[in-house]
Amino acid sequence: MKPEILALIPARGGSKGIPRKNIRDFAGVPLIAWSIAAARQSNLVTRTIVSTDDEEIAAVARSFGAETPFLRPAEFAQDATTDLPVFEHALRWLAENENYHPDVVIQLRPTSPIRPRDCVDRAIRILRSHPDADCVRGVVPAGQNPHKMWRLPSGEDAPMQNLLDVEGLAEPYNAPRQILPPVYWQTGHIDAIRAATILEKKSMSGEAIYPLVIDPRYSVDLDNLSDWAKYEWLATFGGLDFVTPGPIPARSPGHKRRSMPEKVDLLVLDFDGVITDNRVWTDQDGRETVASNRSDSEGLSRLRKAGVEAVVISKEVNPVVAARCQKLKVPFVQGIQDKGPALTRLLEERGVDPAHAVYLGNDTNDLPCFPLVGWAAAVADAQPEVRQAADFVLGKPGGRGAVRELCDMILKNRRTS
Repeated sequence: MKPEILALIPARGGSKGIPRKNIRDFAGVPLIAWSIAAARQSNLVTRTIVSTDDEEIAAVARSFGAETPFLRPAEFAQDATTDLPVFEHALRWLAENENYHPDVVIQLRPTSPIRPRDCVDRAIRILRSHPDADCVRGVVPAGQNPHKMWRLPSGEDAPMQNLLDVEGLAEPYNAPRQILPPVYWQTGHIDAIRAATILEKKSMSGEAIYPLVIDPRYSVDLDNLSDWAKYEWLATFGGLDFVTPGPIPARSPGHKRRSMPEKVDLLVLDFDGVITDNRVWTDQDGRETVASNRSDSEGLSRLRKAGVEAVVISKEVNPVVAARCQKLKVPFVQGIQDKGPALTRLLEERGVDPAHAVYLGNDTNDLPCFPLVGWAAAVADAQPEVRQAADFVLGKPGGRGAVRELCDMILKNRRTS
């Protein structure tokens, strides 16, 4: 009989380091959606549940295809709460309320969102192929070797003691790294645990813990906002093949976000909400003024000097579009109701390979353009469905430096590729 394999994603609401971390957008999608996608895209997981104490997190989890049959009691959602009581509660609740008894439980921590596509199924297969295994845990080669680490048992005014000895090697701390025993660091990517290990051995690992060795390039642990920016960059430009949530969870869970092309020939921009902050002031005579950011001009100038042109496609017919674009020295077309065909014509007229074009938008009328180019970005305050469909979500809002941010990214990518 096919084993029942439950993916259980713990996500409490009271994160201190990064408030509301589990539903904060990571590369355009709520952080928790990445772990849900890893479970739902597995060939072996039979059920995906999020354990949370927070109604808003539960609602977001459901929108991406997870179940939330219960809310976790507050006593199991404290800063010092360990994993074991959280998983014991979930398994007891499911047994008592649904008579549901999974064979294997998969823990997918939201704070490690970048997972190899085969990560979950590999862990399950390792567990199933070793009857003695209590657990399979994701590990990566350690960045620092503990054989070269020290303890200060009596403080700084006394001799140090080496942390680990190596049999047959008198001074491991003086040895070349290559001859020291290899060591591994556990990650938050995945734990595959027999349910009996949790319920009977009262442990999240048991004694027989088998490894799932993961490429260290996938190592991500989101603890603070500087981590966030660094790993969003990795997700976009790291060249990794990993599980990604779909732009519309219920319809396309296998959607894969693309990397920025190494060669970009054209940047296509929406106007309102991208070059402007989407506000408009109207005087008594009907004349309109908008707000934009001076730094965008410098970014576009640098892009132009690097051989990358830009163009604006706008729905509005307004003198302010022409005035601002002329100031930016960017050609424009306006009065475009259907941007998809207009973008296709523009690329053909300019002889630009769509794979070498980038589009930046903010609203739903930009969505038809996203699949027509090699890479699509959204401003930070874009509509939710636009952020979800984009390959990358910028850190800055429209009209407040988003264009400059994207220009700098394109130039940096050209230098590093």
